[in-house]
Amino acid sequence: MAFTSSTKSTIVRIKTAGLRSAFRVLELVSPRLGALWAERFWFAITPSRVQAVVGGGTHFEVASQGGVVRGTRWGSGPVVYLVHGWGGNSSQLGSFVAPLVAAGFSVVAHDALSHGRSDPGPTGAGNSDGVQMGKALDDVAAKFGPAHAVVAHSMGSLATGLALQHGWLGTDRLVMIAPAVRISDYVTVVQAGLGFGPRTLRRLETRVLNRVGLPIDAVDLHRVAEEIERPELLVIHDPADRETPYASTTSLVAHWSGARLTTIEGLGHRRALRDPAIIRQVVAFVSSDELQEATA
Repeated sequence: MAFTSSTKSTIVRIKTAGLRSAFRVLELVSPRLGALWAERFWFAITPSRVQAVVGGGTHFEVASQGGVVRGTRWGSGPVVYLVHGWGGNSSQLGSFVAPLVAAGFSVVAHDALSHGRSDPGPTGAGNSDGVQMGKALDDVAAKFGPAHAVVAHSMGSLATGLALQHGWLGTDRLVMIAPAVRISDYVTVVQAGLGFGPRTLRRLETRVLNRVGLPIDAVDLHRVAEEIERPELLVIHDPADRETPYASTTSLVAHWSGARLTTIEGLGHRRALRDPAIIRQVVAFVSSDELQEATA
C-alpha cells in the first residue's frame, strides 16, 4: 500500500511523539538506559550514495582502527587532502580534484570508516563519530605525508582539527566548507529532538567521554585553535545552512587570527562543493604565491 504525503507526515509525528514519550519515561525511571538509547541515535549515520569516482587516480588502502580505509590519489606535487563530512564520502568532493591536479598538486581523498567504500569502524557499521573520522585522516596522512592543504566539509572540518591537535597531521593551509565547529552545538539539538532531561544528559556526557576519550566541550575547533600551530584558514559558509550553525563559524573566525570568511547565499550545506566560483576560490587560496615560490 502506498502512503500519501499527509499519511507519511502523520506517521513521522506519531513516531517522534512516541520516541519523546519514551525518553521522558526513561528520564524518570532509568536515565542510564535513556543515555544508552540517546548515544545510539546520536552516532548513527545514514551513508550517502557513492558517486562515480574521478578517473585517472590510484586507489589505496590504509589500516585504521582495526579496519581498512579506502581512497584515491591523483597527480603529483604537494599533497592536498580532501575530507568529507558526516555520512558523506570522498566522491562528494570530486569537483575539486581536476582543478587542484591542474594547479600542480597531488590530491588524496579517502572514505572514513563506516563511510563510502571503507570498512565498518570500531563501533560497527552505520555508526561513527568525529574522533574516528579524525583518526582515519591521520592514518591516511601517515602514508602520504604532511599536507600543503586540507579541504574539509562539515564534520570533516572538526575531524581535521582533531587530527591536527592529537595526531601527526600538519598543514600550511586549511579550508573549511560549512564546518561543524563544536559538538556542544548539537547536544541541545539532540536533547530537544529526543526529549530527554538533565539526568539522561549527564549520563550521555559520560558515555561520550568513555566512547571517544574526550569530554564534549573539548571537541571544539576553538579549543583546537589554542593548541596547534594554526595554518592559514579559509572558511566558507551559508548563513541559511540548516545542518551546521553559521554563528559558530563566525565565532571561530573571530577566534582564529588571520582567518578569512566567505559568506555565501543559496548554496546551503552541500551545493558549495560543486559550485564553480567556490572551487576557483579554494584552488586560488591553496595555490598562493608563497607556494609557487616554495616549489619554483
